[in-house]
This record gives sequence, structure tokens and C-alpha cells, in this order.
Amino acid sequence: MGISAGDLAGLVIGVSFAAGLNVYATLLTLGGLSRMGWVQLPGGMEVVGSWWVIGISAGLFLVEFVADKIPAFDLVWNAAQTFVRVPVAGLLAYGATSHLRPEMQVLVTVLGAVVAALAHGSKLAVRGLVTPSPEPVSNIALSSMEDVGAIGLTWVAVHHPYVAAGVVGGLVLVAGVMVRSLVVWGRRMWERRRGDVVPAR
Repeated sequence: MGISAGDLAGLVIGVSFAAGLNVYATLLTLGGLSRMGWVQLPGGMEVVGSWWVIGISAGLFLVEFVADKIPAFDLVWNAAQTFVRVPVAGLLAYGATSHLRPEMQVLVTVLGAVVAALAHGSKLAVRGLVTPSPEPVSNIALSSMEDVGAIGLTWVAVHHPYVAAGVVGGLVLVAGVMVRSLVVWGRRMWERRRGDVVPAR
């Protein structure tokens, strides 16, 4: 598949961010689109269109669909997924750049892993704030939005790479603002708790 450098960068950025949110939804979407012949993926990415990758991705997607919506357990699940989402995003980026020089391939692989780590880290930070909520609706709604977002962003990355890169850029800015707000909120809560402690005499 012939692909321009700009399209390739947009594809890698979009798919990597989606993988950082839900790697199994990303793999399943890529595999389904490739298997049905709706897209032609570059280089080594075509392996995701094999039935065994699609089958495993579908099974794990169903597991995550449930696990990610259980309050408290979702934090444990997502923490464990750090060792899946980031490496798989790097492997997808590596496969997409199999036609490039080795040094460029390594560089893009690192880019994919970093983008996935940004998405994953932002997801963990937001979940850390939402999960303690006593009602489960917000947690379920947020998880569902992440699932849809991962699938939608993967589709956009394949068909409109530049748009996907722009969307990711916007999401990174939003995530940065949210993380900063979380840090400020956490600092205020800590100071308030310290202020409530009456020193013993």
C-alpha cells in the first residue's frame, strides 16, 4: 500500500491514541475493516486482519467491556493494561512503517508508544477521579464513551489520517487541562485535610 509520510503519521497517531484508550477495540476495528476489504493497511499492519487476531481481540474486547465498567476493579484492570496498550501501539506503529529505514521505523515506533501512553495515562487519571463516585452510572458512561471513541478514532485514522491527528492533538490539550485540574484539586484536598487535623497538646 502506497501511503504518504503525512498520512502515515496521522494513521500512527490516531491508531496509537485509540489503542491507549482500548487496544482490543482498536485491533478489532482494524482487523474487521481489513478482513472485509474496506481498507488496505500498510505493511505489517495487515496481520491484524487474520482471523486469529480478530477472534482473540473480540474475546478480550468483551472481557474489557465488562471489567472496565466495574467500579474499583476498573482501576486494577486499567493499571494492568499499561503493559498491553502501550507495547501493542508500538508494535502497530512498527508494522505500519515496515517500508521505512530501520532508524525511522524505530522513531515512529517510539512515537506510537508515547502517544498511547499519553492516552492511557489520561484515562487512568480521569478514572481515578470518577471511580470513587458512589453511583455507578458515571463510570459506565465514561467507559462506554471510551469504547466508542477508540472505535471511531480508529475508523477516522484509517480513512482520514490528518483529521485523526488533529483530533488527537485536541484531546491531548484537553487531557493536559484535566490533569492539571486534578493536580490542583488534589493539592487543595490535601491542604484541607491537613488543616482539619488538630495538633495534640
